[in-house]
Amino acid sequence: MAVWEALLELADDHLVLGHRMSEWCGHAPMLEEDLAMPNMGLDLIGTARTLYDHAGKLEGKGRSEDDLAYLRDEREYRNCLLVERPNEDFAHTMLRQFYFAAFMRPYWLAALNSADETVRGVAGKAEKEMAYHIRHAGEWVIRLGDGTEESAARMRDAVEALHIYVDELFDSSDAAREAEAAGILPVRADLRPAWDRTVAEVFAEALLEQPKAAYAQRGGRQGLHNETLGHLLAEMQVVHRAHPGARW
Repeated sequence: MAVWEALLELADDHLVLGHRMSEWCGHAPMLEEDLAMPNMGLDLIGTARTLYDHAGKLEGKGRSEDDLAYLRDEREYRNCLLVERPNEDFAHTMLRQFYFAAFMRPYWLAALNSADETVRGVAGKAEKEMAYHIRHAGEWVIRLGDGTEESAARMRDAVEALHIYVDELFDSSDAAREAEAAGILPVRADLRPAWDRTVAEVFAEALLEQPKAAYAQRGGRQGLHNETLGHLLAEMQVVHRAHPGARW
């Protein structure tokens, strides 16, 4: 079964976005966010760890969570393109987090009925974390969108920049379709109405409009990434690769 590959896609999404959030540590615009953002990153990385461990066991080749996180190259990563987008500014970061959480919360809620016990366990914890991420990031989308002239302009720029990456969230790879057919993972396309409702509610308060995408940027599930992912992985993997086999 290719189910392990579908779990790997999920794990890559969470690890890459978790690392992006960690980049704000010590650089956030206020102390509260300097604590909140890395903690959201830890939520995501914690989910990734469990998924990597489970995927490695299903693959049956003896690869550990560390092997999957640190010893694969850029083209072997299967994360969607949205999560690897650079932080740019605070508006981009909060909108990216909001978009992802607005998808993942209904995803994990649906996964509570998974035929896989480990997936159900992950879902039970992750859906609560994603509810908080929606609330936290959504409040910032509203605050910036309905804020000063500059903050509103920055949030509109973020919407314009990120909306082309949204549709890929709802695409299922061949591996994901196999996991969906087996009742292990939810059908991604079925979650679009829930995502649309969440985004519409927040955008109404933020005085924002969701633009119509002229095209959708895809490729992450096939290992086709922007050059920024390579820089992220180089930073994230350097210690592990420099000291192979080390134990801490």
